[in-house]
Amino acid sequence: MPPTNGSNAADRPTQILNAAIACFAKRGFHQTSMHDISAEAGISVGLIYRYFANKEAVIAALADRHKREIQALVEQARLAPSLLEAMEVLFTAHCCESSPKVISAFVVDLYAEAARNSDVADFVRDMLDTLLTGVTDLIARSPEAAQMQHGLEPREVAELIFAVARGMLMRDILQPPQMTAAERRTRQLEVTRRLWRLLFENANEPALA
Repeated sequence: MPPTNGSNAADRPTQILNAAIACFAKRGFHQTSMHDISAEAGISVGLIYRYFANKEAVIAALADRHKREIQALVEQARLAPSLLEAMEVLFTAHCCESSPKVISAFVVDLYAEAARNSDVADFVRDMLDTLLTGVTDLIARSPEAAQMQHGLEPREVAELIFAVARGMLMRDILQPPQMTAAERRTRQLEVTRRLWRLLFENANEPALA
């Protein structure tokens, strides 16, 4: 979700949401004001209110957008030729974006806010269910599922994958700013393949590039 300076009416909500996510990543939800978002977007506060009733509406729109991105990501993973490569798609989704730490910081703050705000908690639960349902189905349909020897159900495996992926996302915030996209991707792939060996050690692992 790179920032955009789109100026036409069709682009305006995207412009506002991209500005908001940058502000939330830098200041957190509570410290960010609508004036901060307007300054980041380079538009008036009044114009923001034409599209969003308040800051909570902005957060809700961002959560909905993140959910749709998750759905698109799971669909992309379905197209991978093996479950390992599907996992690699899931784990490296944001590592090569122009501002990956902005995404990571936003998601971490979203989860923290869910502990305090029941409406945000509902958004997060919905996103989580979307992700876990998609990954569970992906695992259940894969040839590797029949070879799992650890006795876990596909949903339980999906939860482990989610837990590791979110842990990596939180750790990503602490990575040195000079880390390149290639270094970030390599690190994510290393973790993915370790997890693969733990979960599917008896499966026929595809050759790694």
